[in-house]
Amino acid sequence: MMEDKLNFSYLFGSNASYIEELYENFLNNPNSVDDKWKQYFTDLAAQPGAVERDVPHRPIQESFANLAKHRATAAIAGGLDESMMKKQVGVLRMMSAYRIQGIGAAQLDPLQRMPPRNIDALDPKFHGLDTADMAVQFSVGEGDFAGSGKMTLSDIVSKLKQTYCGHIGIEYMYIANTEERRWIRNYFEGSLSTPKFNADEKRYILKQLTAAETLERYLHTKYVGQKRFSVEGGESSIAGLNYLIQNAGKDGIEEVIIGMAHRGRLNVLVNTLGKKPGDLFAEFEGRAAATLPSGDVKYHMGFSSDIATPNGAVHVTLAFNPSHLEIVNPVVEGSTRAKQSRRGEGGQNQVLPVLIHGDSAFIGLGVNQATFNLSKTRGYTTGGTIHLVINNQIGFTTSDTRDVRSTVYCTDIAKMVEAPVFHVNGDDPEAVCFVVQAALDYRKQFNKDVVIDLVCYRKLGHNEGDDPTLTQPMMYKKVAKHPGTRALYADKLLAENVINAEEAEGFIQAYRNALDKGEHVEQTRLTDYESKHRVDWSKYQGQNWREQVESGLSEADIQRLTDKFTEVPEGFALHNTAKRVLEARKSMAAGEQPIDWGMAETLAYAALVTNGTGVRISGEDSGRGTFSHRHAVLHDQNREKSDAGAYIPLRHMAENQADFLVIDSILNEEAVMAYEYGFACSAPDKLTIWEAQFGDFANGAQVVIDQFVSSGETKWGRLCGLTTILPHGYDGQGPEHSSARLERWLQLCSEQNMQIVMPSEASQIFHILRRQALRSYRKPLVIFLSKRLLRFKDSMSPLENFAEGSTFRPVIGDTAERADNGSVKRVILCAGQVYYDLAAGRAERSLEKDIAIVRVEQLYPFPYEEVQAELAKYPNAEDVVWAQEEPRNQGGFHQLRHRIEKVLGRQQKLGYAGRPASASPAVGYMSKHVAQLKQLVEDAMALN
Repeated sequence: MMEDKLNFSYLFGSNASYIEELYENFLNNPNSVDDKWKQYFTDLAAQPGAVERDVPHRPIQESFANLAKHRATAAIAGGLDESMMKKQVGVLRMMSAYRIQGIGAAQLDPLQRMPPRNIDALDPKFHGLDTADMAVQFSVGEGDFAGSGKMTLSDIVSKLKQTYCGHIGIEYMYIANTEERRWIRNYFEGSLSTPKFNADEKRYILKQLTAAETLERYLHTKYVGQKRFSVEGGESSIAGLNYLIQNAGKDGIEEVIIGMAHRGRLNVLVNTLGKKPGDLFAEFEGRAAATLPSGDVKYHMGFSSDIATPNGAVHVTLAFNPSHLEIVNPVVEGSTRAKQSRRGEGGQNQVLPVLIHGDSAFIGLGVNQATFNLSKTRGYTTGGTIHLVINNQIGFTTSDTRDVRSTVYCTDIAKMVEAPVFHVNGDDPEAVCFVVQAALDYRKQFNKDVVIDLVCYRKLGHNEGDDPTLTQPMMYKKVAKHPGTRALYADKLLAENVINAEEAEGFIQAYRNALDKGEHVEQTRLTDYESKHRVDWSKYQGQNWREQVESGLSEADIQRLTDKFTEVPEGFALHNTAKRVLEARKSMAAGEQPIDWGMAETLAYAALVTNGTGVRISGEDSGRGTFSHRHAVLHDQNREKSDAGAYIPLRHMAENQADFLVIDSILNEEAVMAYEYGFACSAPDKLTIWEAQFGDFANGAQVVIDQFVSSGETKWGRLCGLTTILPHGYDGQGPEHSSARLERWLQLCSEQNMQIVMPSEASQIFHILRRQALRSYRKPLVIFLSKRLLRFKDSMSPLENFAEGSTFRPVIGDTAERADNGSVKRVILCAGQVYYDLAAGRAERSLEKDIAIVRVEQLYPFPYEEVQAELAKYPNAEDVVWAQEEPRNQGGFHQLRHRIEKVLGRQQKLGYAGRPASASPAVGYMSKHVAQLKQLVEDAMALN
């Protein structure tokens, strides 16, 4: 007998809902419950008639009934008979149905076009309950409906409908954590999802709606036909956002960072952040000052303000964003993490990221999946993000969900991280503010992402020149008849005697009068407040790439640093490879062998963190290094992976050292690079590095490279010192593992916007990393790093190349010994590892006196003076050849040709040696690779 396996005497009355919850857990994941319960529920499901209709809870109902027959007096509190037991279980099943499927009956659509779905189980009859049961009291479980205990069925149904089927729809039953589910259940059932705002708060909400609507209508009539991406139909988003800012402070939030695309952006700028309308009008009229080399359109621009709230000033930032919609989201997360880190312990509770999405973009763009995936990882979490989806139910022009997504709701992507979703009718601004508060409270409690789906509509087209009736005639007939959220809410407050008609109209007129004068309409902005956490950017605005810094170290410092980062805790079982690496590094520091790339890089980080400059490195295998050269994280071979089983020497350099963080990132280049860009923009005092596993994997982040890394400064004035390391070099490993697409990066170079380097010696990586962190020049640095040279003996550097007074060399001159440079007939210019192939080819042919090889280590900004000085050393060399391993249509040749020609002598002409043009970055056949390499060396050495 199943009843013999467990003692069920306590399973009735108010505890029955506990069994229902256990069973729900079992249905979601059989392994989530105790083995005895698992067996019990499995046996139930196997009974005849267990699988009926679509009700998985049927077996438990029958089980309770059978138990009631056998244990009527001992097990059933109050002497319930079998019939009552069935009805009690039916009530519990109905309550569960409302919690899971109640959203299908929720009144979420302001246009009332959204049909009910999956609501059969919300009918009491579906669970064996009838009209005669409405006056009967049933147990609702401990804690449900604010601890009511027992209620009549009519009250239960009424409260369930009010909680789950009104203007708020809640999705949370998929969350595995019981504590989270109970918290959400009690939060909404305890309040019946019903806001309780006082008269002053309601008037404030009406003012926010008035401001949002009036600004849009004012702009629509003043600047006819100009794009602004109106938020009309979704005005409650402005009220909700302002409510969030005004109420976040009570939980200790001091800073809010907002990421959003176009829709409603101008409204947020003016009505939330307090941008002066007159400045916005100047942008519409083309009168705005051109203070940046490029600038950007008004609905891409960012802004920041200090906003007065009842709990103190809150610094609010709206991040700059290009037209690539959701790509700003990981940028915001990275910026948030940097600001949280700056505040130290408790930073997650002081800086809040808020992301505002469009419905189609939210689920359509993969960067959101990646950003959610980052949300709970150690190196990227920001303690929970509040997501607000402005769901106008149409996307761009498509409102048929069969075309726009494969899920029921646009927010279903959030379920991948078990984030709760609070759906709300945009025509109920009080409900919007209520769920905003719920989101703040949930984030504070659980430090997890939470999503608000604000279901609304779009009054106009995608932009103001678009006619949505072409594709959505029926929808826009309803939109045309809709009076607007502000009007509906004003009527509600009139009916409640909160305001009168004259006061409601006065709000509109007062706002229009302020707009006519171009005055500030958001009166909460502070103009004389300065946060103690503000970064002083004046020290990072250097514009001279030749700025010199002392990047070398004394031999004593090198020895001292090496002693620290080669030390491991007692009893720590090193892998034999890691042990050999540490022993070799000790020998290198002593000058007993040349320094390799891994050692050079580690020395740079060690010196930086010891002297107060933090370092952050991320990538798909950054701890060990994709090519097993870094070993920044050591793993105890006798322990499972854990904090105790891993040791990071660079975190143990000095008592008051700066932070060193190295992260093995998720497998997504786009979101991670964007995140690190955002981090670097907000942490100019740190060395922030993103490393590709292979160089051309950066292809997946091309939108970040194009829209942020290369152009953020010229468009928005955003300085950023992000360092990107891209493994690059032709070793016969095929198309995807050879080229980091140097040509693409160089094509984006102008106005000294980036630094592109391709070092050929270990000491160069040491100096370039140190230089990037120590000088005032904050530009993105892109390092094309050879895989082959990591262990190539000839590319290792002697100890003196790291000594005091040494520095990064943009150009390395020829090292061949010859009696007279006048004998040189040809100068070969090259970059990266191909230098060693060329040098070997020259030696094989004994052409040292005829050919000089010059390495251009910095490709942009192009070192004109240094290249010209090297060419001047060879007055009789009429041939100058650019040699590269990449195909002719790729690599550096076409982007550098005009720069090289600018410094050639009159008698000199520029030639090319390299692989022939190719549609693919590299060949996949080793034999062909070797033949091509042989030919390019031959071409470079072939004197006329």
